[in-house]
Amino acid sequence: MKPQVFALLTAIAWGVGGYFEKKGLHLGNLSPEMGITLRTLVALVILGAVSFPQWKTLPQAGPKALLYMVIGGGVVAGAVGMLCFYKAIKGAPLTSVMPIAFTSPLFGALMGIIFGGEPLTVKTATGLLLTLSGIVVLTVK
Repeated sequence: MKPQVFALLTAIAWGVGGYFEKKGLHLGNLSPEMGITLRTLVALVILGAVSFPQWKTLPQAGPKALLYMVIGGGVVAGAVGMLCFYKAIKGAPLTSVMPIAFTSPLFGALMGIIFGGEPLTVKTATGLLLTLSGIVVLTVK
C-alpha cells in the first residue's frame, strides 16, 4: 500500500480511537493518567508481539538512533503528548479537542523544514496554511 493510505488509516484509527477513549474515561470515571496507562499497556503487548521478529535489529541501531526514539517517541510524543491529549479529551468535547490536537502535522512539517533540511515549497506552505485555516474555522467560537 502507498504511504498516503497508511497515513489515512492512521487518521481514522486516531479519530475513532479518540472517541472510544473519551467514552471510556467518562464511563469509568478514570483519570487521564489511568487512561493513557491502559492504552499504553495494551499497545505494548500488541506491538511487542508484532515486532518480535525484528528485536534482533535493535543492537545494530546504535545509541544515537535509540536515544532519538526514546526522547521523541517515548518521552515527548508518547508520554507528554498523550498525557496532554487525555487531559484535553477528558475535559472538553472531541469537536474542539481533536482539531487542535491534530495540528501535529503542522509541527512535524515545520521540524522537517527547520531541522531536517526539507524544502518549503509553495505547495507545502499552501497546504499548511489551509490546514491551519480549517482548524481555526472548526475551533473559534
